Amino acid sequence: MSKLYKGSCLCGKVSYEITGAIDDIICCHCSLCRKAQGSAYATNGNVNVADFRFISGEDALTGYESAPGQVKYFCQHCGSPIISKKDASPDKVRVRVGTITSDIDERPTAHIFVDSKANWDVINATLEQHSKY
Repeated sequence: MSKLYKGSCLCGKVSYEITGAIDDIICCHCSLCRKAQGSAYATNGNVNVADFRFISGEDALTGYESAPGQVKYFCQHCGSPIISKKDASPDKVRVRVGTITSDIDERPTAHIFVDSKANWDVINATLEQHSKY
């Protein structure tokens, strides 16, 4: 059975679809993800590049190189983080799961960088917790 997930930014200028599985969904508590997301953590999942396509608004994206060879893309109108790409993983795109508007079958598997979490955050989940990736 093939999957079809749809997603978009807050203002709706950027929309995309995923036609495959979302792998390795994790909740990252590192300080960079907290700043990029504006929250206690970012929830991201890997998608095969062949299974990801923009429906509209790809030209509304702007990128930020957060580390050498890693670019985070977000809507230049509303600021929603959409995806990130790494030169080291050219066949994958990392999707901000919170921008997916469809119900998804996959679930997060772990919290990472928990030693770096915000002091006000309480991880209240049964998922594995790791101090690193």
